Amino acid sequence: MKFQVWLALGILAFLLASAWADDVLVLTEENFEKEVGQDRGALVEFYAPWCGHSQKLAPEYEKLEASFKKAKSVLIGKVDCDEHKSVCGKYGVEGYPTIKWFPKGSLDPKQYEGPRTAESLAEFVNTEGGTNVKIATLPSNVVVLNADNFDEVVLDETKNMFVEFYGPWCGYCKNLAPTYEKVATAFKMEEDVVIANIDTDKYKDLAEKYGVSGYPTLKFFPKGNKAGEDYDGGQSLDEFVAFINVQCGTNRDAKGQLTSKAGILSSLDALGKQFVAASIDERKTVFSKIKEVEKLKGSSASYGKIYLKAAKSYLEKGADYPKKEIERLQRILDKSISPAKADELTLKKNILSTFA
Repeated sequence: MKFQVWLALGILAFLLASAWADDVLVLTEENFEKEVGQDRGALVEFYAPWCGHSQKLAPEYEKLEASFKKAKSVLIGKVDCDEHKSVCGKYGVEGYPTIKWFPKGSLDPKQYEGPRTAESLAEFVNTEGGTNVKIATLPSNVVVLNADNFDEVVLDETKNMFVEFYGPWCGYCKNLAPTYEKVATAFKMEEDVVIANIDTDKYKDLAEKYGVSGYPTLKFFPKGNKAGEDYDGGQSLDEFVAFINVQCGTNRDAKGQLTSKAGILSSLDALGKQFVAASIDERKTVFSKIKEVEKLKGSSASYGKIYLKAAKSYLEKGADYPKKEIERLQRILDKSISPAKADELTLKKNILSTFA
């Protein structure tokens, strides 16, 4: 029985480790000397995915990388010592995590011995690398629940709620935190999707009410079921995003951008394709069917208007219009624009593709 428990913990540790800082440069036997010891200093973490101390460092190390992202003179990287034993052996790694600083143009490192916090690591890198970077504190997109707002927020019938019940002392919860924040960021533009968490040390009665006995416990509260459903899926960013898309009818990717499926209505899509394939005389008949979108309600109505406008422009401007308009919209999307504007243009682009 003990073996099974340890095996389960080991598997969970591996899954949590897989959700690590995907922005930190992954160093391997093949690319290590191509990246380190070149024209910039490098801070390298040598870790093992099963190691509790490595797991605890993960969110701090990701925070460090995010703050140094624009510092071109510094590289923040990591090596999985289970996968790349020869690299770790070469640099005398005996415990995990081991953190070393490689000066610019050198493969002779200096070991870091300080506290394993983003702030302390940043101070060390600034000293060694001649930078002046401060750890960025970004506002969270995770809604913080408490005894006063829990019912009001979670039991709102107009919202789909995804809630993490966590213990502040829980190592697995700390490892999940950066991934969970990315989930919240990915869905921040969806008005009826809320990503939230609650500290069960402070609000034990709520944890007990919802049968929480281990941490982290994740529950989904859809609009139509406020009793809550246990989430037993994977804990990578992609797995969370896929689950929420299916359950909430959204179409977001891990970066929060709308996918190519967003805005597509199967009935209107079929009419759009029929419209394009029809003869000039038949096209007017199909167009009259598309005009019936005026009867739609909610988000379907707004998507329907885009279908109608696309069909109307096709009739007025010719068959080349959809392709040219898609190219124009893509040029704008390639620029730095607000998330709301990006959503608007992506929806138009997706629907126009039916007519292209």
